[in-house]
Amino acid sequence: MTAPGTRVGTSAGGTDDDLDVEEALALVREPREPGEFGEDTAGGHTPPPAAPGEHAHGGRSAHQHRAIPWPQAREIAARAARSGARRVPVSVSLADALGLALAAPLDALTDLPSFDTSAMDGWAVAGPGPWDVREEGVLAGRTQPEPLTDGEAVQIATGARIPADTTAVLRSEHGRIDTQGRLHPTREVVHGQDIRPRGQECRSGDQLLAVGTLVTPAVLGLAAAAGYDTVTVVPRPRAEVLILGDELLTEGLPHEGHIRDALGPMLPPWLRALGAEVTAVRRLGDDAKALYKAITSSSADLIVTTGGTASGPVDHVHPTLERIGAELLVDGVKVRPGHPMLLARTQPNQHLVGLPGNPLAAVSGLLTLAEPLLRTLAAHPAPEPYALPLAEAAHGHPYDTRLIPVVLRGDVAVPLHYNGPAMLRGIAAADALAVVPPGGAQRGEETELLDLPWAAAGIGVCFT
Repeated sequence: MTAPGTRVGTSAGGTDDDLDVEEALALVREPREPGEFGEDTAGGHTPPPAAPGEHAHGGRSAHQHRAIPWPQAREIAARAARSGARRVPVSVSLADALGLALAAPLDALTDLPSFDTSAMDGWAVAGPGPWDVREEGVLAGRTQPEPLTDGEAVQIATGARIPADTTAVLRSEHGRIDTQGRLHPTREVVHGQDIRPRGQECRSGDQLLAVGTLVTPAVLGLAAAAGYDTVTVVPRPRAEVLILGDELLTEGLPHEGHIRDALGPMLPPWLRALGAEVTAVRRLGDDAKALYKAITSSSADLIVTTGGTASGPVDHVHPTLERIGAELLVDGVKVRPGHPMLLARTQPNQHLVGLPGNPLAAVSGLLTLAEPLLRTLAAHPAPEPYALPLAEAAHGHPYDTRLIPVVLRGDVAVPLHYNGPAMLRGIAAADALAVVPPGGAQRGEETELLDLPWAAAGIGVCFT
């Protein structure tokens, strides 16, 4: 078994497909060597030649899919966003920062704690006991209390300021009051015990967190404690979803050749779980003019389309991308389901991910192309790949990678049924997708897993 966080391999050619956080944060236009991202010197897409006896997917005449290996497709998607201009960091309130990456170091604005404080409820004491106890105690949030003199004590609350000349804090359970009202310790008192001295955690100006740190609930707490009302972050990528297909219904039962749209309800929250801000969901049907207008008028960082990526009579994605002069970076991936997925650069700072129309195939495209691209735009580090042995054999494709839903049971991954391209029953119950290599995997064979965002973080904490 390989524990989570352990690398299980590298992408094609031995190049790790993970991006360094600092690299992702830069997001600056860099000159590329000819051939990078599968492009020729003129900027056109030059896919790898088909293997002997292998035909390009799709069967189209003008737009034949030239599928590339799955690891290479993920690497291209992760690096594609680096070609655009630098994304300008933004200052947001702590309430709006969850799930974003810091674009500036989090430096302490004050000492923590900013004054000597009591770590416990009890008594602040000066000198050796027994002690005379003042009548009025010291509470948190009050002004500086009067100094103590030797032989004197004062009741104190957790978090309250320590009076000057205090020797130690005696916990409530470690002291007793006699009939004369004098305080006696019930165990040895050590100088400085249960006092949090000023600057114990940090001094003003200390770097608490580095650039690229993901803002978690704990980071929000630390920022607030350090005096921050706002933080500087990499802005959340904006995504727009275009639902294609005249056959799709938005309510009721399927009937008369129409089916319910599963992707409209599924994709926006999934994209939010991947860190995107979904700015619009548009239902366009099979209308080439509407698709052209929607793409050319969009200001989103990522446009996601559903369906229309194959070679049918109403598949308008390829012709529309050609019409607007988009740069096709990925045109088909050697993965099942979902091989007709695509990735295009529609503007210098905008990309389009074309998902197949079948629901599980669309999920495959989402995790293959959209997730790495959004991760780069958000300056998030890539998760460390991990593997678990399969509880039973998984059938493979002769040439392509397969992504199959699995549930995790202890230290094994159990493949789920109902994993066809049009099926969601398996993925709805899944914890992860198993990356099954060409040819399949045997029972007990360790297989790379892709965690689903809600399985890793919980439904309610997907950083939305």
